[in-house]
Amino acid sequence: MRVDTHTHSTASDSTVSPTALMDEARAAGLDGIGLTDHDTMAGWDEAAAMVAQTGVALIRGVEFSTRYHGITVHMLGYLFDPSDARIREHIAKMRTARVDRARTMVERISADFPLTWADVEEQIGDAQVVGRPHIADAMVAKGFAADRSEAFERFLKPGGPYFIHYYAPETTDVIGWINEAHGKAVFAHPAAPQRSRMVPFAALDEFAAAGLFGVEIDHPENDGRYIPELTARAQRLGLARFGASDYHGAGKPNRLGEYVTAPEILEDLVAGTYLEVLHE
Repeated sequence: MRVDTHTHSTASDSTVSPTALMDEARAAGLDGIGLTDHDTMAGWDEAAAMVAQTGVALIRGVEFSTRYHGITVHMLGYLFDPSDARIREHIAKMRTARVDRARTMVERISADFPLTWADVEEQIGDAQVVGRPHIADAMVAKGFAADRSEAFERFLKPGGPYFIHYYAPETTDVIGWINEAHGKAVFAHPAAPQRSRMVPFAALDEFAAAGLFGVEIDHPENDGRYIPELTARAQRLGLARFGASDYHGAGKPNRLGEYVTAPEILEDLVAGTYLEVLHE
């Protein structure tokens, strides 16, 4: 069984719709995917409608934006109760915070480049969550960068000239929310220094105590130099080893299915959760 447990759709910041994502997963020879858009569940129903047609299992998830001592941490939440009040409140709050942040960043950029909020809106489309990738796409469309990667590297990454932070809850709180909603929490791409400042691996002890289920060790953006230490700590803490692509369509070079999660980990992931894997 080959399951890529971390993918994105146009419900957040990918270039492929949930329908197209499921079709691409079938073409890539995957048996299942985890749809984990940023701070939204908006793509779930469309993807679920393609399960029978594609034969690709769907694991419903969300990539939650969190903060640990001022450092951004992305926490994957799988198979939780979507009606949970705290999670729904978080999603609503994040939607507003992300728009406010994006507008402020565009205002800063417009002082140096002729970029408007209307330019960004053209890139948002059906997305329920606005993020830096939409600003990057607008900058590419206007000719200020060759692609998303250049836009992030030159303008939008942490420490860049236009970057600002946004609201995010504490990481351990979000792990608790996911567990209390009968889901499982997995730490996404913890060894990717090019994305932002890394959380010290010692934080895994605190995350495990809060109920963390797994760690995304096999990920295209994790730096191989850190994998032995990360793996050893995860094993000591009894955390499951996840592998996934973090696929964003044309928005990133990451290839769908380039990393997958082992079948025995998937069995443990599903056990005892609110939502079951959809497969026919």
